[in-house]
Amino acid sequence: MPDGAPVPVGVVDLIGHTPLVQLTRYLGREDIVLFAKLEAANPGGSAKDRPARHMVEQALARGDITRESTLVESSSGNMGIGLAQICRYHGIALICVVDVNAQAQNVAIMAALGATIHRVSQPLAGDFLAARMAAVEQIVAETSGAVWLNQYINRDNPGAHQIGAIVEIDAAMVGAIDTLFVATSSTGTAQGCRDYLAEQGRDTRVIAVDAQGSTLFGGTAGTRFIPGMGAGREPGLAKGQVFSRVVRVGDGRCVAGCRRAAEREALLVGGSGGGVLEAVRGLADELAGQRVAVILHDSGTRYLDTIFDDAWVAHKLGLSPADIRRMIDDIDA
Repeated sequence: MPDGAPVPVGVVDLIGHTPLVQLTRYLGREDIVLFAKLEAANPGGSAKDRPARHMVEQALARGDITRESTLVESSSGNMGIGLAQICRYHGIALICVVDVNAQAQNVAIMAALGATIHRVSQPLAGDFLAARMAAVEQIVAETSGAVWLNQYINRDNPGAHQIGAIVEIDAAMVGAIDTLFVATSSTGTAQGCRDYLAEQGRDTRVIAVDAQGSTLFGGTAGTRFIPGMGAGREPGLAKGQVFSRVVRVGDGRCVAGCRRAAEREALLVGGSGGGVLEAVRGLADELAGQRVAVILHDSGTRYLDTIFDDAWVAHKLGLSPADIRRMIDDIDA
């Protein structure tokens, strides 16, 4: 730690100020300058640490919750971990509602941080998000002192990102970001980034990267196995949101992106990060000559049993190692 630098007061003071790294090998071309924000360096391991802290601390400041409250939230993983961390730090009880697609390791981390896990095993009208949200509503109705912060409509979610990673990226790149790629689920990260850049008068294009099979931005619901990107039904925060462009990426491309990042950059990125990197690669010709930034929400270390497991990929996605190899190499062929 540099002389004179303030000493962090507790783990929550370590949230933010994550590394920005230039990726020189991923695209296999030199006419695009690509930077990646490594949000896995947050103490809870993902970009969701930022809104988890902001939502809880803003709610405490307003008096919407107290340390005697029980928070209830739906999560596919990272938000649950971020909330479990911040709730444990402040001594607040948390019930996290997950479904069968949640990474086992993520659920175990939530539990280790003191969260009570409520698992939904059946979709509602074919949608696990709807089932999780219905479960949250029931738990809140039946639990004294229970409060749902509701990341899907809570304005403190994008608010956290408006004062978070994008500020750090913009400062590090001295405002010279031509295009920013952001994975979307609740759309909180993308909104916060877009709004900050607009406030600063930047001409940056903000491209929302969504999953195939997601209902965001008028999409059609379909089967998805990679958590952290897309939504089975449109969250309140996403309604009416407009970005420079929407790019949809399938599960197979997410796998290929994660494995290509490991091969080319010695960097383990999570599922949505693989999708974001593949979105950049797919638009590489039109990005020529640009300075491009991406936000990589979490680490591939939480996907070793899925995205990096050939048997899982074959079983869930119907893709052989040869199929993935072709997807990794197709632009280089």
